Amino acid sequence: MASATLSVLLLSASPRSLSRRSHSFHSWSSTAKQLSVPILDLKTPLAFPFPLEPTAASSAPRRLCLKRVRACAVAEEAAAAAAPSSSSSSSSEDAAARRLYIGNIPRDVDSAQLTKIVEEHGAVETAEVMYDKYTGRSRRFAFVTMKTVEDANAVIEKLNGSQIGDREIKVNITEKPLSSVDLSPFQAEESQFVDSPHKVYVGNLSKPVTTDTLKQFFSEKGQVLSAKVSRVPGTSKSSGFGFVTFSSDEDVEAAIASSNNALLEGQRIRVNKA
Repeated sequence: MASATLSVLLLSASPRSLSRRSHSFHSWSSTAKQLSVPILDLKTPLAFPFPLEPTAASSAPRRLCLKRVRACAVAEEAAAAAAPSSSSSSSSEDAAARRLYIGNIPRDVDSAQLTKIVEEHGAVETAEVMYDKYTGRSRRFAFVTMKTVEDANAVIEKLNGSQIGDREIKVNITEKPLSSVDLSPFQAEESQFVDSPHKVYVGNLSKPVTTDTLKQFFSEKGQVLSAKVSRVPGTSKSSGFGFVTFSSDEDVEAAIASSNNALLEGQRIRVNKA
């Protein structure tokens, strides 16, 4: 009887005890609501108005833009380097028009002496007497570059055909001031021919003979300054004759003595002073 009464008391006490704890919990919860304390959910990523790190989607347009800028810059640099400027073209033509060939000078005239002679008629930029690399003797011609085209023309006018010592010198422009881009190969050969008073005429040339063939053949006879095969005007066809210039009269005489009536490309050539 006593145990039964104790069981009834325990059962009746349990709900009340649980009810108090429940009320205590609800009371804390309501307090939290009143304080409006924000509860962060760490599983949810935080939202920012801008990305902290660049994403593939955001960086791709940026990389593409940079690539285009670099490509444009490289293309502009390449175009600038490849396209010949008008100033560089005109300067090369100007340099060619200022460079003079002076031939038949005495052997004892060196570069310094020649400079003094030429600068009486214009400002000299450079002057160089050419020497034989084996014997060290003067080859009796020189190249002189004047500071202006006007000075070069004045030197030609005053000194061409004049006397230095006992010799009559020859003065002319070394090359015509024309761009090789505007010339055919044969016109370019013609423009590069350096005239000289020490010149031979070579006749009865066979068709295969070129300017290079002629120059190589006579280089074995003396110091060749220049050579050319004459062409039928307006064509590439050989006229059957040509000219070779030398640095001295001695070379001219040696070429005539050794090459007149010699065989060149299957034909006997005629060589005499031009």
